[in-house]
Amino acid sequence: MIAGYATISGTHTYAEKHSMLQYLELGKSGLWTSQAGFGCYRVSAGIKAHERALHRALTKGVNLIDTSANYADGGSEELVGNVLQQLMVEERIARNQVVVVSKVGYLQGQNYALSEKRKQSGRPFPDLVPYTKGLAHCIHPDFLKDQLTRSLQRLKMGTLDGYLLHNPEYYLGWAHKKGIELKTARKEYYRRIRLAFEHLEAEVAKGRIRFYGISSNTFPATADDPQFTCLTTIWKIAESMNSKHHFQLIQFPMNLLETGAVTDINQPGDRSLLAVARHCGLGVLINRPLNAFDGRRLMRLADIASKQPCDAKELDQRITAVVESETQFTDTILPGLGLPTDLGHRLQKHLLGGQVLQQWQRFATYHRWQEIVAEYVWPHVKRAFQFLEQSASQNTKISAWIASYRQVLTAALEAVTSVYAKAAIQQVDSIKKQVRSAGPDWDQEGSLSQLAVRVLRTTAGITTVLVGMRQDRYVDDILQELARPAKIRKRWDSWSQLRAIQID
Repeated sequence: MIAGYATISGTHTYAEKHSMLQYLELGKSGLWTSQAGFGCYRVSAGIKAHERALHRALTKGVNLIDTSANYADGGSEELVGNVLQQLMVEERIARNQVVVVSKVGYLQGQNYALSEKRKQSGRPFPDLVPYTKGLAHCIHPDFLKDQLTRSLQRLKMGTLDGYLLHNPEYYLGWAHKKGIELKTARKEYYRRIRLAFEHLEAEVAKGRIRFYGISSNTFPATADDPQFTCLTTIWKIAESMNSKHHFQLIQFPMNLLETGAVTDINQPGDRSLLAVARHCGLGVLINRPLNAFDGRRLMRLADIASKQPCDAKELDQRITAVVESETQFTDTILPGLGLPTDLGHRLQKHLLGGQVLQQWQRFATYHRWQEIVAEYVWPHVKRAFQFLEQSASQNTKISAWIASYRQVLTAALEAVTSVYAKAAIQQVDSIKKQVRSAGPDWDQEGSLSQLAVRVLRTTAGITTVLVGMRQDRYVDDILQELARPAKIRKRWDSWSQLRAIQID
């Protein structure tokens, strides 16, 4: 078990050791944290690249880690515990130098199974929000107590620095779908938050957490949004409980395209979210700094490697080659496998490269195309390969077909990517130009991801920008940006200009 927690003296010592970077106080806690934190949304224990990246970040100047019980179904917390324990054994870092934040609220995977088991035994978690099949949400004290115990075990810690309610607005979304009157739903929502806060104060008293807060995607929403979470209301709840409460941290999305936290007046008294957070002295963590939504489109705020776009004739030839290879499989290879008809059909459905490629233009953007390829095409195709290799390991005809199909599919996917990349690179250049003209200290060289982080870290009221640094190169990209001197200013006028950024 890793003893201790982040301390003022420990984080100051860490900051002094990495004096080439800039550190800020986390709210009024006295803790010094790096301007970029290691976001653990897509990392998990057992993946060496993730372990190396976290190891590198912690030893090079990043001393805030943000994870959650539901990230990788608990595997993210396990990764954090494993790496911290290793670095402490090696005396490369001390527990009191690192701020570890985790979150609670989601029931997915093993948590969902636990909930279902409790229901069957007649002990369901109270105030459970049954959102959809396989997904529920809960912030009731019974659930918080259970989950904190599990999180501490995975993290190998006796004390967690920050513990956040993770998107509690799921209740409001559920209530809206159920047709519950908004005023009634909001009253119940804040009752649940108060109940959670009272329990978290008890956890502070027990020494299991140091402070708590909320991570909400709807903090920056408009005040009339049915799922809007009002920071002013939550602050009043905390203040009414105890003037020495431990509500010290909030987290929400903000980036070059989603500027609402600064530019929208959604709080009582004609104030913005960030203005209220500063007034209350809260630590502010920003998530999704590089994944921006422009309407319903997702845009990755990062540079794109320049590629010579494939011409239309060659692109058509490559797509045709994939379709012909799949036809060859259906006509000459599949019949010889002797599979039941339904299994054969399922296997064919996994070989979907030709189907996707023939409608490649409907995916509209480079980033959507990349997502389809990485999360849909290749996972299905690899499952088909795995089945074929296991069921016909000695069949050279099948092995030859797999090698050939992989080659023509890769070539066709890369050809489409090159076409999408041309427009995407032009868009990246346009965004850079508009951002650099919006404010002082922003007109510097660097990648789009660095510029996106710079805009946030130089804005008064923001403590730490959470970046998914799953690989060493992502860590290095962010560290390079953090080493650049930059002044922290209010920058309200500059953010107003960002709000008008044009995206083709």
